[in-house]
Amino acid sequence: MRTAGIDIGSITAKAAVIEDGRILGTKFIFTGYNAEAAGGKVYELLLNETGLEASSISKIVSTGYGRNSVKFANKSFTEIMAHAAGAYFLDSTIRTLIDIGGQDSKAVAIGENGRVRNFVMNDKCAAGTGRFLEVMARALEMNLDEFGAMSLQSGQPSSISSLCTVFAESEVISLISRGEKRQDIIAGIHESIAARISAMLARVGVCEPLMIAGGVARNVGVVDALERKLGVKIAASPYAQVNGAIGAAVLATTL
Repeated sequence: MRTAGIDIGSITAKAAVIEDGRILGTKFIFTGYNAEAAGGKVYELLLNETGLEASSISKIVSTGYGRNSVKFANKSFTEIMAHAAGAYFLDSTIRTLIDIGGQDSKAVAIGENGRVRNFVMNDKCAAGTGRFLEVMARALEMNLDEFGAMSLQSGQPSSISSLCTVFAESEVISLISRGEKRQDIIAGIHESIAARISAMLARVGVCEPLMIAGGVARNVGVVDALERKLGVKIAASPYAQVNGAIGAAVLATTL
C-alpha cells in the first residue's frame, strides 16, 4: 500500500510517501503565507522528484497547524499523533520523543505500539523553538546553520536567564556589548533551550530511548546541550525534519 503524509508547519511544509514499510521520498519547502498552496506545492514537487503518479497513492493524511488547509487529504490527524507514529516507524524502540518545531515544542511519551501515552506541548510562547533560534541568530548577525558547530567550541557558556524570546534577545545584545564570545553566547542559548525542554520532559517522564524531531534536530549544539542536561543519548534521524509527514503517511495506512 502506497500512502502519503503532508505536514503543514508554521515555517515549513513537508511531504512524504511510504510503501510497505519503506520511505519512497520526502520533500520540504517554506510554508509562506498560503498554507493551502504550500500543501499542494510540496506534494506536487515530491511526486515529480520520485516519478510517482498521484493516482498511485492510495490514501493521504495531513497534519500540522495547517492540516485543515490540505483539501485533497483523506483525513487529518494532530501533529502529536503524527510525530509519535513517525518516530515509531523510524525506530520502534523509541519511547520518548522531543519535537522542536518552528513555533512550538513537544515532549511525547510513546507506547509500545507507537501510540501516544502522554504529551506536553508548549504552544503559547516561541521560546526554545526554531523561531527563537532565528531571532538569536539575527541578533548575533550569524547564519543559523553555523550555530550548532560554533557552540561546541565554547569553554564557558554565557548565562541567559530569560526564556522569553523578546527579553532573551535583549539579554543577548547586552552580552554582545560586554564583549562575550559568540560561541559562549550561543552555547548559553542552547543551554536555556535544554533547560526548557528538560522541564517539559519531566512532566511526561523520560523513558529511554529518546529521539529528537523537527528542524532544530539539525542543530548539534541543541542536541549536545539536551544530552548533557538529561544525561542520556538522544537519537537524531536524518529524517528528523520530515518526521511528522512520515508519521502522517504511516497513519494513512490505517484508513
